Amino acid sequence: MARTRFRPDRGLSLRMGGVGLGLGALYVLFGVVLINASGSAVVGLVVVVAMAWGQWYFSDTLALKSIGAQVVSPQQAPELHAMVDRLCVLADMPKPRVAVAVTDLPNAFATGRTPNHSAVCVTTGIMQRLDADELEGVLAHELAHVANRDVSVMTVASSLGLLAGFITRWGLYLGGIFGGRGRNNNVPFFVVFLVSMVVYFVSFLLTRALSRYRELSADRSGAYLTGRPSKLASALTKISGDMSRIPNSDLRDAQGLNAFFFAPALTRESVGALFSSHPPLDRRLENLARVGAELSET
Repeated sequence: MARTRFRPDRGLSLRMGGVGLGLGALYVLFGVVLINASGSAVVGLVVVVAMAWGQWYFSDTLALKSIGAQVVSPQQAPELHAMVDRLCVLADMPKPRVAVAVTDLPNAFATGRTPNHSAVCVTTGIMQRLDADELEGVLAHELAHVANRDVSVMTVASSLGLLAGFITRWGLYLGGIFGGRGRNNNVPFFVVFLVSMVVYFVSFLLTRALSRYRELSADRSGAYLTGRPSKLASALTKISGDMSRIPNSDLRDAQGLNAFFFAPALTRESVGALFSSHPPLDRRLENLARVGAELSET
C-alpha cells in the first residue's frame, strides 16, 4: 500500500500477495504452453509479456476509452476537482486525473498502474443522483483503491483472463496458427485450448476472491477518511436502487468494467449477480454500519 493516511488493511495486502503469486504461476504456465505450441520461444514470450505490459501500462487510458470518458480540467468541473483535491490532502496522496463519462449509468471507478499514474472517473448519472456529501464518499472509496494499489493487481488479473478467453473463444481459428508446421511443435493445439480454459477459470476465481474483499476494504477506508460512513451507505443504496431503471442494453455495454465499478452494472434479478465482482449490498451496508459504530465510540 502507498504511504497515505488511509488505514492499512492487512487482509487486503495478504490477498493481493496471494493473487499476485497465483497470477505469476498462471503466466508462467501459459507462456510455457504457448512456447511449446508455437514451436518458438519468441512467439510465446512476446504474447505473454506484451499482453501483461500493455494492460498494465495503458490501463487507465483503456478503461476511460471503454466507457467514453474524458479527462476534465478544474475549469470544466470545479466542484468535482475541489472534492478530489480535499480528499487527496486528507489522505496525503498524489492527485489522480479526474474524468467524466456522459452516461445515465450511475457509477464511478478508479484505474491506473500506480498512484502517480491513475485516474478517477465518475458518470454524469451518479453526479445527478447524489448530493455532495454522498459523492465525496464515493470518491473517497475510489481513491482508496488507488492508494491500496489493488487496481493494478485487478488490471493484470483481468488481462490474463481476457487473453485466455480470447484463445478459448477463437480456438478453431487460432488452431491454424498454433497447430503449426514448426519442426519443434510437440504440443497439439487442443492442449493450448484446454489450458486456456483452465487459466480463464482460475483467473476468474482469483479476481473474484480479491474483488469482493477489496470493495469492502475501500468502503471502510473511504468511510474512515471522511468520517461519514452513513453518506457512503446512502450513496450505495441510491445507486443500487436506480440500477434497475437503467436499460439492459446500457448495463450490458458497461459490464466489461464491472470489476472496477463502485457498484456492479447488474440488477438483483440478473443471473450475472450470482457471479458479481462485488459483495451483496446488505453486506456492504453492514460493513459501513460497523465503521459508524466504531467512529461514534471514539
